[in-house]
Amino acid sequence: MSLQSSEFPAAAAAPAAHGRRALTLTRVVSLAVFAAIAAWIVLTFRDYGISNDEYVQHTYGQLLVAWYASGFTDDRAFHYINLYLYGGLFDLVAAGLEHYVPLPVYEWRHLLSASCGFVGLIGVWRLARLLGGEKAGILAVLMLAFTGMYGGAMFTHTKDVPFAAAMVWSLYFVTVCAVQFPRAPGWRSVLGLGLAIGSAFGLRVGGVFAVFYLVLAVATGMVLLRDWRLPLRLAPRIAVAAAIALAITAATWPWSMLPPTNLFKAMGAFSNFAFDMTTLFNGQEYPIDHIPPSYMPEYLAIKLPEITLLGLMAALAAVLVAGFALLRRGGALAALRHALAAHPRRVLGFLPLVLAILVPMAFAVLDDPPLYNGIRHFLFVLPPVTVLAALGLQAAWRGLSARSRVAGAGFALAALALFAFNAVSFLRMHPYEYVAYNQLVGGTAGAWGRFEGDYWSTSLREAALKLRQGVEHEGPAGRRYTVSVCAEDVQASTYLGPNFDLVEEWDDADFLLAARHVGCDGAPGLPYASVSREGIPLAAIVDMRMHRKSIVPPGVTPSEDDEGFDLAPPVATLKDGTAQVAKAKP
Repeated sequence: MSLQSSEFPAAAAAPAAHGRRALTLTRVVSLAVFAAIAAWIVLTFRDYGISNDEYVQHTYGQLLVAWYASGFTDDRAFHYINLYLYGGLFDLVAAGLEHYVPLPVYEWRHLLSASCGFVGLIGVWRLARLLGGEKAGILAVLMLAFTGMYGGAMFTHTKDVPFAAAMVWSLYFVTVCAVQFPRAPGWRSVLGLGLAIGSAFGLRVGGVFAVFYLVLAVATGMVLLRDWRLPLRLAPRIAVAAAIALAITAATWPWSMLPPTNLFKAMGAFSNFAFDMTTLFNGQEYPIDHIPPSYMPEYLAIKLPEITLLGLMAALAAVLVAGFALLRRGGALAALRHALAAHPRRVLGFLPLVLAILVPMAFAVLDDPPLYNGIRHFLFVLPPVTVLAALGLQAAWRGLSARSRVAGAGFALAALALFAFNAVSFLRMHPYEYVAYNQLVGGTAGAWGRFEGDYWSTSLREAALKLRQGVEHEGPAGRRYTVSVCAEDVQASTYLGPNFDLVEEWDDADFLLAARHVGCDGAPGLPYASVSREGIPLAAIVDMRMHRKSIVPPGVTPSEDDEGFDLAPPVATLKDGTAQVAKAKP
């Protein structure tokens, strides 16, 4: 569905003489953009490491499969750690299909997660196109795809990105319904709404936000349209959407319906749960249940690409300009009443988008829930934020072009240059795009040590492969080594190969693999290799053999400071750039 240009000037069509041609060209561009993103997913999904929650998440999915396979008697999934508080939609699909997909299980999970992210991008395109036309849709998709916390995270954030995809589709269908008021939504919209909200609940109890947006949209429509029977007229179709949503929730998150009051238990748990963990914010470690109120808004501000920030500022400027224009016609209250009465459909169209940005932000600030890993738990705010930014860029370009073609062209070139800068930064961080920060904190390098880094420890994949390749140049083939991992063992063992045995104690290990954000600095030993991007060390390999045997190789002078990762012994560089401790010549 598309809105009439009279209802949404941002969606105004091209001049009549070129309208059909312009639409065809923009649709071709849209298809080309999606084809390029799909190709990127297929070519790169194997590059991403295992996140440190994936093992337990996949186990949860296997337990849900076991519950179904046992005829609903094997209820281990309902007691597994705290994962029963989450919907199992993604993990159930991943575990249920793992034996039918010719891929290693974690590569399969990453491909499936990226596919969910791709579906989310389609939802962003549909929403932006609904509100601002096809060009706005293209802008929004490109901006979100090159946002590290979405385009990079969609391979490894296997619960957060699928949830964000479900939420943006929920938002789209809420908006589609709202712009049709006072008519009841069509059955396709009803089906889509039920599927989207049910999928959101099938991943997280946070799907309740989508229900809240729908309720407020109906209430606002009743007031603006002065149609007090609107809720009654909508009730039968909303009931159908609710039934679909509940069915999906029950199938993918059975604990939540046994009994249904468990949904409310999950809501309470996520507002009040806490465990012994700290999070890094502005250079300080905070317990996750004692974070500053500005935690989520500030993290969002510094994780968004600069082009998105420009779009948000442009959107704010467009609102202010429109507000001043209304004020010139009379008092503020009278002007607001006139605008609401004259353009109720426009208000109803943009209301869900505004709610999807402001309500989660207000919840994070006012309710003060335990938070960590930056904006990971609120990643679903990124799609609506990006849609608003795309609409802002489009409005700014049109407003400037109306006054001066030179000003419009200058703005477009500046925005294109900023987008190119963001795209290059995104590619240089691959496959750790989600770690990136914008220039408000001096980029990723400026944020290092002040804000969260590679909190998923996905860089251990590259570290393990470097170690595996490095030891192939040492000693006889088939020699065995012991490795200790300062993270989850599976994050390294999956890539190390058969010649490595994992041990718990560092002192028993030949090598230590450590992600640099988890407090593993200071391990005694010699640097062997590291994983870095933009000059930032994400993971380190430490050779523990010298420390364990108390042997100092010739050519290396012992020092009282001979510990930790900062000591730099002689190193040799392999052909692929891997550094390893140099051996003394006989």
